Amino acid sequence: MAEKILVVEDDKFLRELISRKLSDEGFDITQAVDGEDGIEKIKQVKPDLILLDLILPSIDGFEVLSRIKEDPSVASIPVIILSNLGQKEEIEKGLSLGAVDFLIKAHFTPGEIIDKIKTLLK
Repeated sequence: MAEKILVVEDDKFLRELISRKLSDEGFDITQAVDGEDGIEKIKQVKPDLILLDLILPSIDGFEVLSRIKEDPSVASIPVIILSNLGQKEEIEKGLSLGAVDFLIKAHFTPGEIIDKIKTLLK
């Protein structure tokens, strides 16, 4: 059974690139284009892992993370934040809200992101 990953990312190019690479690795991918869509799909799909951007239309990634962690039915799903934001405060806020990791987009190739995901799902 393939692990399900939800990619919540408003940048179409990046979302499709990461989704394609994860699909090639045998993961079952669902995509969400904004925060509201992300929350809806988290509840529908119950993914094994969520890759979450912070800067999103409608509600931002911090709010998505807060809502996930408040909902017992999905609170245990690991969330990796993938963002262009990389200030210490933002990283600390993301981790304190319950993210298992915080990756700054500019610092990681899609391949490295996939390695992180594989490590977490083992």
